[in-house]
Amino acid sequence: MASSIIVYVLLFLVLMVILGSFVTVKQGTIVVITIFGKYRRILLPGLNFKIPFIENIYSKISIQNRSVELEFQAVTFDQANVYFKAMLLYSVLDQQEETIKNVAFKFVDERNLMQALIRTVEGSIRAFVATKRQSEVLILRRDIVEHVKEQLDTILEGWGYHLQDLQLNDITFDDVIMKSMSQVVASNNLKAAAENEGQALLITKTKAAEADGNAIKISAEAERQAAQLRGQGIALFREEVAKGMTMAAKEMQGANMDTSVILFTMWTESIKHFAENSNGNVIFLDGSTAGMENTMKEMMALNLLQSEKVRK
Repeated sequence: MASSIIVYVLLFLVLMVILGSFVTVKQGTIVVITIFGKYRRILLPGLNFKIPFIENIYSKISIQNRSVELEFQAVTFDQANVYFKAMLLYSVLDQQEETIKNVAFKFVDERNLMQALIRTVEGSIRAFVATKRQSEVLILRRDIVEHVKEQLDTILEGWGYHLQDLQLNDITFDDVIMKSMSQVVASNNLKAAAENEGQALLITKTKAAEADGNAIKISAEAERQAAQLRGQGIALFREEVAKGMTMAAKEMQGANMDTSVILFTMWTESIKHFAENSNGNVIFLDGSTAGMENTMKEMMALNLLQSEKVRK
């Protein structure tokens, strides 16, 4: 009976030794092994063998990306308080053995690492912001990130880490400064709107003036051409009338008739035309014998003058 118990105990111990000899490392994790407190080696993801009771697991290090949120305050060159909300993304630099040793033994624990990392980032941003004015901070978001990464890359590599990204999610100032900045933006927008409106009004008036000018030019040109055509028509009419009167006068002279009859006929035709086309208007003519005689003399004088011009 006692021998059976001893056998069971030995089998149990052997089983425990066998089970303790194998270590399963999860994906994205590296295990650091020590012997009596001294670094021995690292175990990569998968099933690994270790010497039971001699090799011990010191720490399990995640090589996946990790993030932490930051909230801190900085002061600008012109003594304005700036409040930052940021997200820090970092990871283990690589899976090299020396890198893993730095990660495992540089800091006492994870809390001390985080404290050093956060304070380093905050100090780098504060130092950068202290050289800038309040009005420059908002437009220098990318410059701040690049400055921090440049300053921290060497330091973090010595710890075995790499800064993947730094996102400045929110940058704010004191309420008084925020209100004054809003007023400045609003006044600049109003100024730009007024300038745009003035430019639009100027363009509209300029275009309207150009259109009016072009319309006046076109109207003047049309009037000039119309006047020219009217003058040409009147000149042609007068020329044809003169030709007709000349021919009629020649025929009447050949027939030994008085040419003044032509003028009398034209005078009576004119009175008839006035009566038919007066449209209700009153035209006063001297219908007396003396008036008619004077009119006939004037028309005859004009006829003689025209005849002399034709002969010349």
